[in-house]
This record gives sequence, structure tokens and C-alpha cells, in this order.
Amino acid sequence: MTELVLTLSCIDRKGIVGAVGSSIAAQDCNILESAQYFDRASGSFFMRVHFAAPDGMTPERFRAGFRPTLLAYDMEAEITDTSVRPRVLVMASMAGHCLNDLLYRWRTDRLPMNFVGVVSNHETWRARVENEGLPYHYMPVTPATKAAQEAALLKLVEDEKVELIVLARYMQVLSDDLSRRLEGRVINIHHSFLPSFKGAQPYHQAHARGVKLIGATAHYVTADLDEGPIIEQDVERIDHTMTPDDMAAAGRDIESRVLARAVRYHLERRILLNGDRTVVFR
Repeated sequence: MTELVLTLSCIDRKGIVGAVGSSIAAQDCNILESAQYFDRASGSFFMRVHFAAPDGMTPERFRAGFRPTLLAYDMEAEITDTSVRPRVLVMASMAGHCLNDLLYRWRTDRLPMNFVGVVSNHETWRARVENEGLPYHYMPVTPATKAAQEAALLKLVEDEKVELIVLARYMQVLSDDLSRRLEGRVINIHHSFLPSFKGAQPYHQAHARGVKLIGATAHYVTADLDEGPIIEQDVERIDHTMTPDDMAAAGRDIESRVLARAVRYHLERRILLNGDRTVVFR
């Protein structure tokens, strides 16, 4: 059985849901899951529909049949085949908690993706990655070599037809130019202390200030550092008994699960952009 996912956005009008459902049924398809959202502030309507289609149905063929509805409501729409897994490149530095979590979830088929390899500016995780049968691309970077390193990275992305890049605690800032070229295709994760506690030891700073909540944020990367549309967040309560190391360990767990959820939402086409915000159909 072929399964497709339709995501769409448009200015809200009467009859959208009915028109979409009728168009799907007219092509002998059956809805498996549907969600919609109306944003009162912008007047925009968002919808995600997962449906079963007859054998041989392709996204292109469905779009052709859906075209009258698309034009009638001036929709922006994307149709994808769930059997075609997006090609994903992961980037990491010395911290490996998010990378290891993604590797495990991918290996146990919890993330529907085609894992094309890992890029790192350190050799730390080569053995771990190659043990999974994945390519490991060592790309060290300094201020003097940053432009050349990013050019090599972009070539790799193009050669491998990478559709999503995951920054799994990759501790290098992408240049504005690269961020713009890859906008909407890069997900980053960071702790929740920004912008209050910056630098190499944020958990020590948080401990010194008696912080009672720690968390993590996953977002799309834009040229504005750590200001891209937020996809997922989570928090955990802590208390005075915890050392900075205890807090950091809890933070690593939160970062791993928040990043994994954000990646899964992207892979399953559950995220639609709404200006600087996101609509996430969990």
C-alpha cells in the first residue's frame, strides 16, 4: 500500500477541509490521520493529512489530481511518499550524547531516515560511527580555514543529496552565507540557558545562580544565531542537591530527547513554518 503525506497552508476560508477531503477521496485514497490549525493572528490555515493511496500513486500524480483544489484556495502544498526516507547528515563535535542517541534511534528504526554519514571537526567519534557502517567525514576548522571547510561541507551536501542536516552539539557556528543557503534544512539543539549563561561552563553558572529548571531547545538554523523557528523544547526540575556535573548530565538527557523529537517531526512532515514560528502536528 502506498502512503502519502499532504501538508498545506493558505489564507483561511470556508470549505477547505471539505475540499481537501473530497479531492483525496476522488483519487481513491483513504485518510489515515488528519490535523489542522487556524492561526487567528495571521488568518492562516495549516493542515497535514496522511492517507493511503492505490498502488502506483506517486506524489506527482496526486498533485495533478489535487491541482484544482490547490488553485481554488491558493495553497502552498507539499506531497511526499512515506516510503522515501529523507537523506540526513549529522554534524557533531566532542560531545557525543545526541549523536549516540540518533544512531541508536536510527539503528532501531525509530527515525525514518536515510543516514548518509557524520561530519565532525574532531576525530573523537570515528570508531563509533564507522562501527555502524556509516561514513565519517573529518573536517577540522579554524578561523583561517572556515571558508574552505564550509565549501567542502556544501559540496558533500550536494554530492550526497542531503535533505536535512542535524547539528548534534556541533560546536561551530555556521556562517551567515551557509545558514541562508541551507535555511529550513538544518536543525540545531542547545541548552535552555541562552542568552543568560553563555560560554564553556553554562551549568556551573546556572548552579552558582541556584537555577531550578533546566531544559533544551531544538530549532531551525537561520543567519540570526540561535534565533531560528523553534520546533521543540522540554524542561526538567532540579534542586539544591545537584552538582554542576549532575545538572550537565540531566541536560544531556533532555537535549537528546528534544533533538530526537524535532528530527522525527521533520522527517514525518509534521512541521509547517508560520512566519518566525512553527506549527507542529504531533
